Amino acid sequence: MKVVYHEDYNQVYASDPAASAGRIRAVEIALKGKVTFVKPEPATKADILEIHTREHVESVEREGVYDIAALAAGGAIKAAEIGLIESCFALIRPPGHHASADSAWGFCYFNNMAIALEKLKRQGKIKKAFILDFDLHFGDGNVNILGGQEYVTILNPARQNRSAYLQEVEKALAETDADMIAASAGFDNHEEDWGGLLKTEDYTFMGRLMKETAQRNRGGCFGILEGGYNHQVLGKNVLAFIEGLKGK
Repeated sequence: MKVVYHEDYNQVYASDPAASAGRIRAVEIALKGKVTFVKPEPATKADILEIHTREHVESVEREGVYDIAALAAGGAIKAAEIGLIESCFALIRPPGHHASADSAWGFCYFNNMAIALEKLKRQGKIKKAFILDFDLHFGDGNVNILGGQEYVTILNPARQNRSAYLQEVEKALAETDADMIAASAGFDNHEEDWGGLLKTEDYTFMGRLMKETAQRNRGGCFGILEGGYNHQVLGKNVLAFIEGLKGK
């Protein structure tokens, strides 16, 4: 399976946990030899401005993180494009699901998911999209930008019981007819991360459900990295999700 990745994602561009040294490298090590890495190009400013206000883009430029944020958005676009044909995962950062059109927080700058999906929709490559956001934290940016779009359905599972959480995901995917199944894939709800709820095999289960849904709807699927801050387990959790996206 193809994984979108760039060496520059290893940069320490800020002092927050999403930018900490070794985070992306831990995943790369876990995936090496098991996937095919594909290098992305930065998203164009035109693609970013389809989602974000010019004032917000200028604020990201002033922070000095525009280049890495644009590269993350470009990684999401690349994964979405590959996802039209085969399952794909984007090992990118900064994350994006807390970025709204004119603001951002939670270690995010640009909304990678919105930039990618809106580009596919403008190009007529997808009709409907379903976003499974299984990050520990509610993806307010995804909802603020895409929640009002008729072609998008977003699920942020909120159950505090593991079994009920997974049942909620399974039910929602069983009901969607979307031709693009996408994941804002945050791994910080793992039992050894901040949230403490999910097990490693649960990511395989959700990835497999996504793959099966995409096949049923004759569409595509992809995931992009959001949260996940325990470097000791992040790599194995991402690999578990990828195994699910492969259909295993």
